[in-house]
Amino acid sequence: MKQYLLTVNQPDGPPPPSVDLGKVMRDVNVVIGEMKAAGAWVFNGGLHPASTATVLRLQAGEVLMTDGPYAEGKEHIGGLCIINAPDLDAALEWGSRLARAVTLPIEVRPFQEEAQD
Repeated sequence: MKQYLLTVNQPDGPPPPSVDLGKVMRDVNVVIGEMKAAGAWVFNGGLHPASTATVLRLQAGEVLMTDGPYAEGKEHIGGLCIINAPDLDAALEWGSRLARAVTLPIEVRPFQEEAQD
């Protein structure tokens, strides 16, 4: 099984009034439960807003620390899920289920293979 990262791309700011966050979270919890039952789930979690981020950057041999997200943008990663899947098609199916539940874009990316000694 390969591992895949499913990231939730969330717009900055509060959700629009038309979004029922309670329903979204119930739907997300159903998908997470299905992942667990299928043995696909490894880890998931939501993140605080990008404004709470701290960036560490090596410059001229010194590590500089700055507030805020690494990249300026109108959306950032709002949450993530790591899954086990036999192939990309299976990972995309889980990503599709998550996209339906959370109603936000989901990026699906495989982890690199571990180096063999």
